[in-house]
Amino acid sequence: MIAPMVDWSDVFSFEDYGALVALLSNSIIAGAILGLVGGLIGVFVMQRDLAFAVHGISELSFAGAAAALLFGGSVVVGSIGGALVAAILIGLLGSKARDRNSIVGVLMPFGLGLGILFLSLYDGRSANRFSLLTGQIVSVSNPDLGWLIGICVVVLLGLLLMWNPLRFDSLDPVAASARGIPTRGISLLFMVLLGLIVAVAVHIIGALLVMALLVTPAAAAMRVAAGPLVVPLLAALFGFVSAVGGILLALAGTLPVSPYITTISFLIYVVCWVVQHQRGRVRRTA
Repeated sequence: MIAPMVDWSDVFSFEDYGALVALLSNSIIAGAILGLVGGLIGVFVMQRDLAFAVHGISELSFAGAAAALLFGGSVVVGSIGGALVAAILIGLLGSKARDRNSIVGVLMPFGLGLGILFLSLYDGRSANRFSLLTGQIVSVSNPDLGWLIGICVVVLLGLLLMWNPLRFDSLDPVAASARGIPTRGISLLFMVLLGLIVAVAVHIIGALLVMALLVTPAAAAMRVAAGPLVVPLLAALFGFVSAVGGILLALAGTLPVSPYITTISFLIYVVCWVVQHQRGRVRRTA
């Protein structure tokens, strides 16, 4: 009999789990807040067709974080700087979907190549380099947690203050412009908020898989709900479950946090897709 290559004990170990939860409470708090705010802003990302832009912003955020790692600066500040540069460029130059996709397509390889260059020059711990791509649950210190909470609060307040005009502009930009809503200013401000939350997500889940918290929960919620209040609340719930559930599983595992978060997020989406499909069959039968 051939022995399995990987034993479950190599993937999950709940020994001293309670002590780990207490030790990494900062990461759990950061993940919970990020999941909630990421789910909310993800609804507008879907409505404005910005899923591709999220990935483009994350690549430049990765480059900024890698530059900060190389030069001994704050990784959080570096990722915020890179994300804001990308978000403002996309907001200013990509008013039309075709232009926006072209700009994102240019920024993505540039940001990824720049980040890889900085990481190749960095001679520190390899775990620090790897965490920028796949996330790191043990890297949230007290100062970093303060940054993360502050940024998420700013993003949440910004969303609440511009909620109605942003929703109007997201669903019907032509009618919103005709009603006198400053659509260009709202679009640019939203891109800044998106850049901030992407930078936070890169710090937790990594640059490669950031869409698991900023796109998938909202996409899942829009599969099973349609109300203007139900969809954001459901998306925030899905984001919270994905982030916190993934971190709690990662504490008992030996893998990076991102596979757990992305798997939970994907499973939620699959369940919502099945529910939507079953509803459609029931309606057609009726």
